[in-house]
Amino acid sequence: MAQTATIYNFDIDLADGDRAVYESLALRVARHPSESEEYLVTRVLAYCLEYTEGIAFSKGLCEPDEPAVVVRDLTGRIRNWIEIGTPDAARLHKASKAAPRVVVYTHKDPAQFLKNLGGERIHNVEALEIYAVDRALVSALVERLDRRVAFALSVHDRELYISIGAVTLTGAARRFRLAE
Repeated sequence: MAQTATIYNFDIDLADGDRAVYESLALRVARHPSESEEYLVTRVLAYCLEYTEGIAFSKGLCEPDEPAVVVRDLTGRIRNWIEIGTPDAARLHKASKAAPRVVVYTHKDPAQFLKNLGGERIHNVEALEIYAVDRALVSALVERLDRRVAFALSVHDRELYISIGAVTLTGAARRFRLAE
């Protein structure tokens, strides 16, 4: 018997001072059985850090050619292709041909990820944005992960401040560049 996705509900008060985005988000996020909790948390954080009109989660494994998070304009055209984890060079090459902006948020070792991509052919590689979310922050959020989670997320200079219950967690989303 196939396992089904687990649904998580996130209530997030977002205050992104870097982009002047202030929203209350109610997200209903499905986690596929093959998806790690770290991946789920990073996907939710990426959604918040990229929040804008037209943003949506993809259908996940049901649509393998779609990004994890996507921003579309009113015509349905992809504006931002947002990947999570460590996508391979072929996927990033395809993404950069399909969208004017490609962003990767990884919760894994960024040095190893960049090394694996080094020397690979990626269209418009100089525009590729890679962010490593602080692994300690991701782990701390995973420890507090429940089917219903509420927290406040403040962002300043890509530094993340998360107030969840009586606890405040901090970490950064550091940008890395792929050597051309």
